[in-house]
Amino acid sequence: MGKPSPLIGVSDDAVSLHTQPGEHSLAAQLDGILDTDAPELNIDDLPPLYDEINAPGSSSSAPLLPSGGMPLYINHPNNIPPPGDWVQNYKRDEPTGTELYLDPRLDHDPKFLQKHIELWAKQPPRPFVRIHGTHKRRRDITDPQNGRRKNDSERVTDFDLHIELTPYLYSDVVSQTSLMELRTAENHEKVRRGTVLRKRAPGASRHIEVGLAEKPTLAEWCHRYCASHAGLKCLTLQRRVVGFDDNKIVQKLTDLVRATNYRGSLDISFPKKDEYVHVYNDCKTNRWRTTWWIIWLCMFSLMFIFTWPYLWLRTKRFETVFADWHFSVTGADGQRNYVSISEDQWYNMWGRAINRAVMEKRQCTLDQQDLLNSQEGQQETFGHPVADGAASFVRAGVNAMNAVNRSLGWGYDDF
Repeated sequence: MGKPSPLIGVSDDAVSLHTQPGEHSLAAQLDGILDTDAPELNIDDLPPLYDEINAPGSSSSAPLLPSGGMPLYINHPNNIPPPGDWVQNYKRDEPTGTELYLDPRLDHDPKFLQKHIELWAKQPPRPFVRIHGTHKRRRDITDPQNGRRKNDSERVTDFDLHIELTPYLYSDVVSQTSLMELRTAENHEKVRRGTVLRKRAPGASRHIEVGLAEKPTLAEWCHRYCASHAGLKCLTLQRRVVGFDDNKIVQKLTDLVRATNYRGSLDISFPKKDEYVHVYNDCKTNRWRTTWWIIWLCMFSLMFIFTWPYLWLRTKRFETVFADWHFSVTGADGQRNYVSISEDQWYNMWGRAINRAVMEKRQCTLDQQDLLNSQEGQQETFGHPVADGAASFVRAGVNAMNAVNRSLGWGYDDF
């Protein structure tokens, strides 16, 4: 496996994260799973958490690259106000990261709209890697009507781990610079261009463009949106992570979890890798469609059978603006240049922490403390001799059960 070319190089004196002589044999077995060909990272050089990135006191300067088709280094200063302070009627769905705005100024002032799109683009997406393991368990249920017992099954969660990828989208965590490109849709891309259905620009095909001018700029799309006379309209900014090899991470994590002899159902996904910012025109219908009690009323009364097709056909959508946050960029020579670290380096960094969390059947978001614990082989103690002794006894029992699980398998469906 070739060595990647990161935009920020790894220091030459980086300490290996692989097993050192004298460690437990279980850790030595884990080395066989980790990618020994990938470059190593120093644990002290880890990017900070997202909350630490947004801490005040960072520089605001950033270099620009030539704009000839190449992304720009865009700086993200800390003086950006919270999204809800920019315009009226701001809502955010935390599970998906979707933001929604209704403000009459966004409907009639293209410059005001463009300014805020540029601000929204500077907010990074919050992508996660989710590792979710479940199995089915049989249970006996007594029917309250006739008193008969019947068998049923339920889905049981064995582990549910989340790891945030946001820190690795920054090329310089000190000045908070990143490789982000704010762009508009190409003429040959099939997107909604103030329409209900996706389509290409007039005169464009999949491979060639006949007699077409250059694609519309962000300013032009803002003018088109504000000039539209549609009763219901929506302009969407899509913030997305690009240049990240999902398939490689899925394969490596699958091998890592299966190496623990886990036999249950395993799902590895990437929540919030794409986030959306929707700007709806300010009208009663759009206010109703975003009011939670009206949404639930339509669901319970089955009115959504009529309201959903009506809204879908009436709403003219402009899905032509993208904020591409690059995890890596492929150069003209075909070599991938990474913003911070490669997928192999990320896997080697988190491999032990993930392995430990899976065996402990945790349901949480892993952070830097889990990284440190996995490298040092230590867990937090509270300084009380009796408590520490009890904790050591419990850890010994957990390690024994984990050894049995590795040997005989675990996570079977119980029917």
